[in-house]
Amino acid sequence: MTAIDERPATTCPAPGRPAHRLARFGLLRDLERPRDMVANLGPNWYSSIMGTGIVGGAAATLPIQFPGLRVFGTVVWGLAAVLLVLLTAAWAVHWIRHTETARGHAANPMMGQFWGAVAMGVMTVGAGAGSLGGPVLGAGTAVAVDWVLWSVGTAIGLVTTAAIPYLMITRGEVAADGAFGGWLMPVVPPMVSAANGALLVGHLPAGTGKETMLLACYAMFGISLFATLAILPQIWNKLVVHGTGPAATVPTMWIVLGPLGQSVTAAHLLGNQARGVLPEPYATGAEVFGLLYGVPTWGFAMVWLALAAAVTVRTVRQGMPFALTWWSFTFPVGTCVTGTSALAARTHLPVFAWGALALYVLLVVAWAVVAARTAHGSVVRGHLFA
Repeated sequence: MTAIDERPATTCPAPGRPAHRLARFGLLRDLERPRDMVANLGPNWYSSIMGTGIVGGAAATLPIQFPGLRVFGTVVWGLAAVLLVLLTAAWAVHWIRHTETARGHAANPMMGQFWGAVAMGVMTVGAGAGSLGGPVLGAGTAVAVDWVLWSVGTAIGLVTTAAIPYLMITRGEVAADGAFGGWLMPVVPPMVSAANGALLVGHLPAGTGKETMLLACYAMFGISLFATLAILPQIWNKLVVHGTGPAATVPTMWIVLGPLGQSVTAAHLLGNQARGVLPEPYATGAEVFGLLYGVPTWGFAMVWLALAAAVTVRTVRQGMPFALTWWSFTFPVGTCVTGTSALAARTHLPVFAWGALALYVLLVVAWAVVAARTAHGSVVRGHLFA
């Protein structure tokens, strides 16, 4: 807190009414001071960038295209890019002015998990630049932006994959029923790196560098996959033995779809790139793996989607307050869209093509609802910042 924050107000506002001028325009009316916007800004806010960016990026992958879809995707990706710039600037101010609070977020058993959202938010915007940004930025610039954001996001993601579990292990502050979907957040970024990195492999010249990049993406695929396989049984055990827990955490059940859908996408894209990079029989094996891994994983993802939806509907009927955890309804579903689109491209089966479109409609509806609630709770009311 700076000295200017501690000065008493020269005028007393009416009881229950904020003193700042923005409230006169119906903005931030639940905050006493606009500067309080950044006082408690945590890494979980980057989930809004993930959820917005995947709406744009998934549009480019759909096997069924129609007029206006790509324009819609580009506009939403542009919104995600603007959010990334604004949120990163605000978060930098938060770290400077509220350093202890920021460090506390990293140490918190729940909030610390969402450091993975920072890595994935950055990479999601980068992937959108590569797939949608060409007509806006120019092909060369779009690829360069994708490379930069992928590199930054990958570096952050590799750190969170090791650092957050290390803190959980060494500090011993996790309760017996503490497992929840958010535990996957710090270990999913390498899978996002694998999927998005596969698209960048095609921009590299043939040679050692290209093969190294491809195999590095497979390594990150494995990092995230095996970490997910270690965490998922704990989440299942927690749900079955201890129940869903607080209503506000129920949306985090949907996070399980993230590594599942993204791994199907990554396996497909890496298999596509293997041809001409890896020698035989490995190139053909990589393509076969994309199908034989993708279909069973997609099947489990659909079962989990149905389970998560049923639990969510039950919780909504009992009363589920809005929180930033609602963004869990977006990015994980988006990875199921891209994964289903990948299987449609691999098999050419209508069931996957129409399935991808149906999931995309679900994604857009969820995003519209959550984005509207977030805008009202942050820009209009301001209480989400508190």
